[in-house]
Amino acid sequence: MTASVSAVRRREVIDALRRGTVPHSGLDLFAVGLDRFTRAMDDDIATAAGGGAAFHAIRGDYGSGKTFFARWLAERAKRAGLAVTEIQISETETPLHRLETVYRRLTERLTTATHQPSALRAVVDSWIYTLEEETLEAGEVDETDQEALAEAVDVLMEQRLAGVARSTPAFSAALRGYRRARAAGDAANSEGIIAWLGGQKSVAASARRLAGVRGDLDHFGALGFLQGLLTVLRDCGHPGLLVVLDEIETLQRVRGDVREKGLNALRQLLDEIDAGRFPGLFLVITGTPAFFDGQQGVQRLPPLAQRLATDLSTDPRFDSPKAVQLRLTGFDLAKLGELGRAVRDLYAGAARHPDRIKSVVDDAYIAQLATAVTGGLGGKVGIAPRLFLRKLVQDVLDRVDEFGDFDPRVDYALTVNATEMTDVERNAATRAEDVDLDLP
Repeated sequence: MTASVSAVRRREVIDALRRGTVPHSGLDLFAVGLDRFTRAMDDDIATAAGGGAAFHAIRGDYGSGKTFFARWLAERAKRAGLAVTEIQISETETPLHRLETVYRRLTERLTTATHQPSALRAVVDSWIYTLEEETLEAGEVDETDQEALAEAVDVLMEQRLAGVARSTPAFSAALRGYRRARAAGDAANSEGIIAWLGGQKSVAASARRLAGVRGDLDHFGALGFLQGLLTVLRDCGHPGLLVVLDEIETLQRVRGDVREKGLNALRQLLDEIDAGRFPGLFLVITGTPAFFDGQQGVQRLPPLAQRLATDLSTDPRFDSPKAVQLRLTGFDLAKLGELGRAVRDLYAGAARHPDRIKSVVDDAYIAQLATAVTGGLGGKVGIAPRLFLRKLVQDVLDRVDEFGDFDPRVDYALTVNATEMTDVERNAATRAEDVDLDLP
């Protein structure tokens, strides 16, 4: 499979692993342990693409692969034509109870299979073009009569946004203003209106006047704007939107009143999904078990706890991938070795000396390295993948490929320095100072 991978895609993945981060694409190339979710997630993607809605809560401890899962799912969604956005919930940057801020981050990180963030302007431009083409295909307007075309497009725009306009008329007004500014070649005001549609603050007064809107997006208008965005996406060829709210467990660390507002905002969003307000929306949240089970998290708001309730008392082998909560159990040594072998083979596909990579960094060595890294983290396999892959790529594979006489069994001693570890990894290490482990 790795033989057909493009050089650009391969390099993006390897570079991210070398930095110790989760790649934004190419995760299917080394996904381990996610096969059991594939069918259910594809069904949910199809449901969203068909005008329905879906929701899942991904739970797992640090290192269990929540971010990896979310980005793997995002790639599958993009291949099905959906737009995708990933938002990290943060007390200061993106508080969950400020839905206008969540919407702003949503548009800032909006991406499609063909456009990187922010794809908002490209999506709106594509939508307007689609409306113009539909109007001309109807044969009732001459394409040379720009005034008549503009009026006809306005009528079609109002029809498509009728449901949104009833609750959030400013959204459709801003789209009309943007189209007028764009047609007039008014770059400054068209940029300003797009920014306003994206929930940005401090937009120039001239842009807002042209669009016929006032003030900034507020908490109550945010859901209306999301509804409008879903309509625009659907009409321009993106039948749905995957929204990932990552690290939602940060709610546990905020003030009590702020926490309750955030939990209530999540409950409100789930209720709106159940009521059918957001056709095409696939919402995913990620959090730790403590957030879902503890009194400082979901359990603090009984109505939300009821909506997320999932029986997880059975063996994880029998967890249903269709459940509201999906439990990620993390890695064991066998899965860690499988992951290492997949990354080695991916690396070898673009290496100068692929045969040497596979012979020197063989399966036995990868198993030894996985055991050593895990030992350096107090035996906690679940938090080892990030550090293991970084060591494998940066310290071993790069050197084997660059130096013909480098033998990791002889010339390399694993050193895990506290400065390169996260807080969780550092806490798990067997001692505070450097951990020096000689591989056999």
